[in-house]
Amino acid sequence: MDAVKDFLSSLMLGELLKGMKLTGKYMFARKITVQYPEEKTPMSPRFRGLHALRRYENGEERCIACKLCEAVCPALAITIESDLRDDGTRRTTRYDIDLTKCIFCGFCEESCPVDSIVETHIHEYHGEKRGDLYFTKEMLLAVGDRYEKEIAANRAKDAAFR
Repeated sequence: MDAVKDFLSSLMLGELLKGMKLTGKYMFARKITVQYPEEKTPMSPRFRGLHALRRYENGEERCIACKLCEAVCPALAITIESDLRDDGTRRTTRYDIDLTKCIFCGFCEESCPVDSIVETHIHEYHGEKRGDLYFTKEMLLAVGDRYEKEIAANRAKDAAFR
């Protein structure tokens, strides 16, 4: 009996009529269009965009070369090399992120014990060649230095949820 019912409903094109009803419902409704460059939609404090490396207030980089972010990255987009300094602490000599591989999952940010690597709200960047989206340690530190106030504010907003 169900097979006959299914056959008759497909013969009457019920799905097509439901789709046309939905289209008609929204055809004459007021359109919601954002005029993008001039008008921007609100962004969540948890938005994940361009990566940045942060520094402490005294200017020293935060990264302690624990390599947790490299280990947890599912796309294998992060490459870290480290070396011991004269005072016995370990710091990175190379910290590279290939944004063509990155899936912006945020695992690197969550795994960092010192909040060194963060994902900013910057989503308006591009690369004309593949190499343009390969960020080195110096480039990541420059992004962090430039947007530190915004990063700190977003981290403070999100602190209650961590």
